[in-house]
Amino acid sequence: MDFSIPPELDELRARTAAFVRDKIIPLETDPRQGRHGPTDAFRRELNALAAAAGLLAPHVGTEWGGLGLSHVGKALVFEEAGYSLLGPLAMNISAPDEGNMHLLEAVATPEQKERFLRPLAAGQVRSCFCMTEPAPGAGSDPAALATTARRDGNHWVINGVKWFITGAEGAAFAIIMAKGEDDQATMFLADMDSPGIEVVRAMDSLDQGFPGGHGVVRFTDLRVPASDILGEPGKGFRYAQVRLAPARLTHCMRWLGAARRAHAIAADYARRREVFGQVLGAHEGVGFMLADNEMDIRMSRLAIWQTAWVLDQGRSGGTESSMAKVFCAEAIWRVVDRCVQTLGGQGVTGETLVARIFREVRGFRIYDGPSEVHRWSIARRVMKQGANW
Repeated sequence: MDFSIPPELDELRARTAAFVRDKIIPLETDPRQGRHGPTDAFRRELNALAAAAGLLAPHVGTEWGGLGLSHVGKALVFEEAGYSLLGPLAMNISAPDEGNMHLLEAVATPEQKERFLRPLAAGQVRSCFCMTEPAPGAGSDPAALATTARRDGNHWVINGVKWFITGAEGAAFAIIMAKGEDDQATMFLADMDSPGIEVVRAMDSLDQGFPGGHGVVRFTDLRVPASDILGEPGKGFRYAQVRLAPARLTHCMRWLGAARRAHAIAADYARRREVFGQVLGAHEGVGFMLADNEMDIRMSRLAIWQTAWVLDQGRSGGTESSMAKVFCAEAIWRVVDRCVQTLGGQGVTGETLVARIFREVRGFRIYDGPSEVHRWSIARRVMKQGANW
């Protein structure tokens, strides 16, 4: 593996870092941010800033207004964007839209791309991905999918309930996973204002960084024309992996940037705060935490880059992305937790951004598969193929 950074990507990384520092960080205290995320008007303003800087949706192909970044390119740019919690939103590379754009670009028909992908990449609309269900439906086990799709002439009729649907409130369209009469999963595209779709409620959550929050969505005799099937009928689980393997990794990239921000705040405090006759960071208890942060940040970046390289070789990268997701989610959590401890009382207040980052990153160990489920999957592969695959 060649870890050298091409000059054009290094320039783009530096340009992204400058954009976040100069244009986005000053807006972090904007009041248009509530319990269920930033308002849509605020998001549009942020997107306009990114568009003016030539940094809107850089992950999609040039025909859709992006820069066509490789996975390694995304690793560099997304980390810098994540240095502010508003950075990924501004650049239109936050979840779930970023993953949905990737899926649409890979699977959708030309007509579907014009209708759904183009306005999404331009930041004109938001989207949601409807897969997770209340018990006994699909959660960590997608095979438990309970939402049904029944063929009726040239339409499909969908019934079921989804929850933890990020961005449901205010989304223009949804990608819906449902099980057909043959027990195979199919993905459908549907406008969120279609008769038969109801956003029942928003769910209060620890994190507050996603526009539209996390919602409960009910489908009651939703009629979807066959032309709005995403990909081929019965291949929904396969397409889910097309979306989820890279999406797990882009989560790692963005949250690594946030962990770096928390670490920078804590390290600066440790260099200035004097206790017991010397600066805080000179005490081994604190200095060692900062050293451990450096190691967790460095190793997380290496895990991301290695997995990005695998994906850029055209391999599925499912197991690699699972390992990177587990390692990064837990390492990033450790980094931010140590930052809270270093800051002491300030770490649990709004005096710095660290408490907010702490709340946001906790869910990462659950989103896109809890660490325990990924470990179980990795262990099954070890038992099947041995420990040296």
